[in-house]
Amino acid sequence: MIRVLIADDEPLIRAGIKVILTSADDIDVVAEAANGREAVEAVRAHRADVVLLDIQMPVMDGLAALPELRRAAPGTRVLILTTFGEQENVLRALSGGSVGFLLKDSAPAELIRAVRAAAAGDAYLSPGATRHVVDSLTTGGTLAHRTEEARRLLATLSGREREILALLGEGLSNADTAQRLHMSEGTVKNYVSRVLTKLNCDNRVQAALLARDAGLKPEGA
Repeated sequence: MIRVLIADDEPLIRAGIKVILTSADDIDVVAEAANGREAVEAVRAHRADVVLLDIQMPVMDGLAALPELRRAAPGTRVLILTTFGEQENVLRALSGGSVGFLLKDSAPAELIRAVRAAAAGDAYLSPGATRHVVDSLTTGGTLAHRTEEARRLLATLSGREREILALLGEGLSNADTAQRLHMSEGTVKNYVSRVLTKLNCDNRVQAALLARDAGLKPEGA
């Protein structure tokens, strides 16, 4: 069983997430928390495999709780729960050690899929949110420098790897990318891993940002 801790200050949100997760036969919600401090105490007591962590909470918010959660339970994987208004916080959370993020209005199947991915040691970034975050962060006065650096890095990729990265930059999931390129999902996952390694990226969002900075677009776009 995948042991999950839900940390959100809204009781209705927690209740809804719990109903969704416990509908899966391999997930057990072992604890709930209404703020970051409670989440740290709960993860010590229950040793959850995955924590679903809201950013905006009283007493201690998610960003402040994240490093404490990692110290208290290094093996626990943290998924950030977010809204479209928190893009910069999302990037801070990813750099702080979370394994991905979900939008609060995600479909039930996506929530379950994200928890399973995190428990398996994979990162999970909500495809729809990825594109929105990338769009919000690829503006600014250093665009020319970022473009030059991104194109230098992308020169190390093969043609197929560039195709994969272009679709990743559009926020497509591995399954959607596989369908678009008539490949197996496992093959796409392997390509994504190679792309992240070559680009020295920790996660899909960082790679998507490089794709956008370089002006890389899918064929026909």
